[in-house]
Amino acid sequence: MPSLPYKTILMIGAVVDVALHSGKEPVSSRDLADRLHLPRRYLESTLQALVREGILVGVRGARGGYKLAKAPGAISVYDIFDAAQTIETEEPSGLLWTVVVPALTQAEQCFASALRRITVEDLTHSASTRMVPTLSTLIPAPSRARSVAIVPCP
Repeated sequence: MPSLPYKTILMIGAVVDVALHSGKEPVSSRDLADRLHLPRRYLESTLQALVREGILVGVRGARGGYKLAKAPGAISVYDIFDAAQTIETEEPSGLLWTVVVPALTQAEQCFASALRRITVEDLTHSASTRMVPTLSTLIPAPSRARSVAIVPCP
């Protein structure tokens, strides 16, 4: 089970979907919602957060929709994770804030470091070959020009 909140996983999926399906025309929120099996209203706030954070570009008009704001290799899963944090409203308090949050800080830093190494390009490549991304698929074969270093956390 992933350690990411569902909304973050949804946002990652939306960005990968846009990367896979946008060409000259942007991806409509209706098509995106249909492929992700979600109501458009639920999806819209997440898409707007991705636009505000510079991950997607919103195109207005009858043929409007969403496109990537940068190349897929320039968008990390951490970028999307960070954008998701902008729409989360609950703040921990009391025991959670004084004990639990500090104890989890190092683990979150390791997790964030791992997310920074996974790009939308990696995920679209996995999707195009119908492979589920795993650490072994993100570690490059010797013939791959691009290098992704997976370093275990201490």
